[in-house]
Amino acid sequence: MTFQFTVSNMACSACAETITQAITAIDPSAKVDANPQTKQVNVETQKPEAEIKQAIAAAGYTVG
Repeated sequence: MTFQFTVSNMACSACAETITQAITAIDPSAKVDANPQTKQVNVETQKPEAEIKQAIAAAGYTVG
């Protein structure tokens, strides 16, 4: 499944890396593309959308 999220408080590449690590911690095979310029996070994963959102939120980011 592929999901796209808007993360309004992702400000830099370090933020993008933190989000990527949070997602791959719950799904090591996930493909994550986090772009701080567009504030978009694209995730290809087998995990449910709610789990991905929860991982991003637990890392301290707001999922829109």
